Amino acid sequence: MTMSSPLVSSLSGAVQDLTRHRLPLLCAAGLGVTAIAYLWWRKNRWQLRQVGTVSQLLIYPIKSCRPVSVEEAECLELGLRNGELDDRHWLVVAEDGHMVTGRQEPRIVLIGVNRHGGSLCLEAPGMEKISVSFSLPKTNKVLDCRVFGTDIQGRDCGDEVSRWLTSYFQSSQPYRLVHFEPGVMKPRQCKEKEKLFRDKDVIAYPDASPVMLLSETSLEELNKRLEKPVTLGNFRPCIVVSGCEAFAEDGWDDVEVGTTKLKRVMACGRCLLTTVDPDTGIMSRKEPLETLRTFRQSDPSLSHLYKTAPLFGQYYGVEQTGKLRVGDPIYIKVRKD
Repeated sequence: MTMSSPLVSSLSGAVQDLTRHRLPLLCAAGLGVTAIAYLWWRKNRWQLRQVGTVSQLLIYPIKSCRPVSVEEAECLELGLRNGELDDRHWLVVAEDGHMVTGRQEPRIVLIGVNRHGGSLCLEAPGMEKISVSFSLPKTNKVLDCRVFGTDIQGRDCGDEVSRWLTSYFQSSQPYRLVHFEPGVMKPRQCKEKEKLFRDKDVIAYPDASPVMLLSETSLEELNKRLEKPVTLGNFRPCIVVSGCEAFAEDGWDDVEVGTTKLKRVMACGRCLLTTVDPDTGIMSRKEPLETLRTFRQSDPSLSHLYKTAPLFGQYYGVEQTGKLRVGDPIYIKVRKD
């Protein structure tokens, strides 16, 4: 039995087409396998190494006031949160909306902050305690504020706490307390304060970063050089780490803790606020800043970033939101050998 001529021609053409397209198909398949292998290699060339343990988690609800120590926290895009307490989401402002911190009013560091029921509770030497509801009336004004020259909003917390603050600071001009409302108000971009931050890094009222990390051993190393030891209260970190060498955090670029991932952006350049004694509210304008300058200056090539500010602690952006607890191991990503 012989095949008809049209059928033979059709089969012949199919064979030619297959032959003609075989090489491109094989090349495409090879490229696909190569791409998968490369992605696998990229994913698996890193491993996690424990470098320390979380010893403290500190949330500063009101900028420059005392912290609240918590056992666990969420790490959100804007920083640490525990219940209704968000890190640096409340701010004292002057009548013109400019921030008031320990640089302007050193005694602000003596204001204790905590929660009581559905309210933020404030206390200070010589003052009666006062509470501010976490749920402010929407009729309260939204004020235009300035934090390091950047515009940001805050909802006014009312006249009662304004009178309390004005009295405490013995100010001739009224001070007010404002609250940043996530999802309602636009946050500041970290890169507006420090240009090394990414577009995704945002904050409410912190200086520059949603997370600042510092090790206990770095503080211990500093205190060895000081006549009068200082505390974490001089430096105001959010995550405190134990079990590592002094200043090891300088090289922790990719940190994983709990279900949170952090990306180191830059060191924290220190200012006069570190010279405010957290126990007395007195600014010396000298220590520990002067001692830090003797051994923690930046490389001259980075002077455009830090100028003359000594470096102590590290600023992080939030790579992946999550949860973390005191006692959690701190991991960094390192290349496999």
